[in-house]
Amino acid sequence: MTVIPRFTGPAEPYRGGDPYADHRSAEFPFAVLPDLADRRLGGAVIAANDEFFAPRENLLLPGRPAFEAETFGHKGKVMDGWETRRRRGASAAEPWPAADDHDWALVRLGAPGVVRGVVVDTAHFRGNHPQEISVEGADVPGTPSPQELLADDVKWTPLVPRTPVGGHAANGFAVGVELRSTHLRLRQYPDGGIARLRVHGEVVPDPEWLTALGVLDVVALANGGAVEDVSDRFYSPAVHTILPGRSARMDEGWETRRRRDRGHDRIDYRLTAQASVRAVEIDTACLKGNSAGWASVSLRDDAGGLGGSWTEIVPPTRLQPDTNHRFVLPAPVTGTHARLDVHPDGGISRLRLHGTLTPEGTRALTDRLRELGG
Repeated sequence: MTVIPRFTGPAEPYRGGDPYADHRSAEFPFAVLPDLADRRLGGAVIAANDEFFAPRENLLLPGRPAFEAETFGHKGKVMDGWETRRRRGASAAEPWPAADDHDWALVRLGAPGVVRGVVVDTAHFRGNHPQEISVEGADVPGTPSPQELLADDVKWTPLVPRTPVGGHAANGFAVGVELRSTHLRLRQYPDGGIARLRVHGEVVPDPEWLTALGVLDVVALANGGAVEDVSDRFYSPAVHTILPGRSARMDEGWETRRRRDRGHDRIDYRLTAQASVRAVEIDTACLKGNSAGWASVSLRDDAGGLGGSWTEIVPPTRLQPDTNHRFVLPAPVTGTHARLDVHPDGGISRLRLHGTLTPEGTRALTDRLRELGG
C-alpha cells in the first residue's frame, strides 16, 4: 500500500526566489484519475460563507497557483486561492475561535462520480492556512441552489474526516467511500486560505439521461468514458482526448515524445458501457508540426468479463495537422473498450466515438447507480 505523506504546520516565510522551492508535495496514486471538479467539465464553486481576501472561484482554476510577492490590493495581499478573514472569539477573555468554528465552500462537480482522492493545496498560504480540513459528498439530482444543498434534508457523507493540513503544501487524501457525489462541501477549521482543490475519481453518469440522448459520444469523460492505459504521457495526459470541446492550445491535447525506435504509441479506453458505435472523429486541433502521422481505432467487446478480440473500425489513416477527421462506419460495431493507435508518435487532441448504449450497457449503468445508492 502506498503511504501518502501528511504535511502539518506552517511553512517558512517567503524569503525571495522561486516560491515553489520549498513547496511540500508528493506523487499521489489517485492523481492519474480525472479531476471531477474540472472547470472544463462544468465544475464550479457555487457558494462560500466568506471570501473576504480571495474569491472562492480560484479553488478550481487550472494550473498551479501563482505568487507575486509585491501585489497588494485594498484588502491586503492578493492571493491566488480562496482566503477568509480571521475568526475571533466571543470576548477579550476568550479571544480564540471555538473548537468547531469553520468556513465552508460548496462545489458542484463537473461530472458526478465516485471520489477516489482529494488534494487540498495550500500553496503560498504559509502561515495563514487552515489548521484542519474536512470534505463531505452528497448526491443531489438536478441543479440545486446553495440554500437547497444546505437544507436539513440533504445527506452529507464524510469523504475526508477532519484532518490537520500543512501550509504551502499539497495535502493529499485517499478516499475509500463508495458513494456517487454530485456536490462536495469543503470545510476549513477555523479559517484561512486554500489555493486549489482537486477531486480525482471515476465518472458515474445518469443512464436515464444518456438513454434520452440517443446517439452520444460513448468515450467522452463526461459520459463515463475513461482512459485505462497509455503508452506515453511525456507532454500531456491522455485524458485530454476525451474532454469536452475542441483544444484551444497545443497542450490541451495528448502529445508523445519523439520515438527513435520502430514502435508506435497508443491509448486504451473504457467506454461508458457496452455501446454500438456508428461514427468516429479524430481531431488534431492545434497540433501542427507534431500531430500523429497515421491513426487507427479498434473496438473490443468485454461484456460479462469474458474478453474479446479487437475489431478494427478505422484502418490506419493518414492524419492532417490541425484537422478534425470524420469517419462513418459501414455498419455499427458493438464494444465496451476502444484502442487508438498512432504511428509512429505525435499527438491528437480529441477522440469521439458516436453511438448508442445497448440494452445490456444501460442495465449495467443502472445497476452501478443502484450500488452507489442512486
